[in-house]
Amino acid sequence: MRKQQVWQRRLAKRPIPWGIAMGMLGAVCLGAIPPSLAVHAHSDDESFFTHLHTEKAMANVTILPGRAGPVDITIQLETADERPLTARAVSVTLTNTQSGIAPQTAEAVRTGDQWLVKMSAPTAGRWMLALGITLPDFDKVSVESPVLIR
Repeated sequence: MRKQQVWQRRLAKRPIPWGIAMGMLGAVCLGAIPPSLAVHAHSDDESFFTHLHTEKAMANVTILPGRAGPVDITIQLETADERPLTARAVSVTLTNTQSGIAPQTAEAVRTGDQWLVKMSAPTAGRWMLALGITLPDFDKVSVESPVLIR
């Protein structure tokens, strides 16, 4: 069997993890983001999605809409082995140093298995999204990632 066919069959079995891994590898190799940060993607529904992770926690974050103005930020927390992560509190900070706007921090509210915060991104551009996660044992996890607001 040809090498190309073997790779195509492997990719067909696990397309999402392979795509995420290749995106992260490409970003790290090109120096776009540090290896501790995740892959960013835009979708057609005007939302912005990013996956953040550390050794203790992972977060799937969706910003809706992904454009300037009021935004809803939804956060789904997981452990490093992809199980739901229980947290005592989650804070979200948006920073855009280029615009001269002071950093905005808000406490997220738990809604079932997710956390939700309503904030404002008053201008388009590259923002830094930081999460402060307080775990049940009062240990704190901080993680941040650049996000693009259109």
